[in-house]
Amino acid sequence: MFDIFRKYLEDKITLTNEDYKLIESVSSFKKLRKRQYLLQAGDISRFHAFVCKGFLRYYYVDEKGQEHILQFAPENYWTGDSESMNSGLPSKYDIDAIEESEILLLKKEDFEMIRKTVPAFNDFVNETLRKNAVVLQERIHVNISLSAEEKYSNFISKYLSISNRVPLHMIASYLGVSAETLSRIRSQSAKK
Repeated sequence: MFDIFRKYLEDKITLTNEDYKLIESVSSFKKLRKRQYLLQAGDISRFHAFVCKGFLRYYYVDEKGQEHILQFAPENYWTGDSESMNSGLPSKYDIDAIEESEILLLKKEDFEMIRKTVPAFNDFVNETLRKNAVVLQERIHVNISLSAEEKYSNFISKYLSISNRVPLHMIASYLGVSAETLSRIRSQSAKK
């Protein structure tokens, strides 16, 4: 599994073999079955997780039992609860596998050690965080300003490969619309 992560990093930054050996020495791996949790609400998040294979979702379950998906994490995506990890408080979120998955895990303290020891990795993390902030800002803008039809169209144009891998009710949850509304939108789109 580390080879997948190494290839991901090689496509983004230049590191030495010693850097890779250091990263590999503190990496651990976890296989998840479909529907198995990586993190459950109430637990403290202790790892940065990189998806080598498979597909995860990061979500919140409200007091009515309704799921609200905040993030999908297919291959080559990072996931984890930064709020819980940084505060040391229990997570409000669940992360589970939509498909059988293989995950590379880096403990918070090891991740920070790598950032301090390997400047190129630190620069990469900072750039990734910057890009994620822009994506999050765009997601908020879409959610507060677009109609349900426009949200779905926007999602399909940006994440067609994801839309083919997840059930309709999960896309609806991510978009903040009901499954019935999304089903109606899809059938109207098919008629056009």
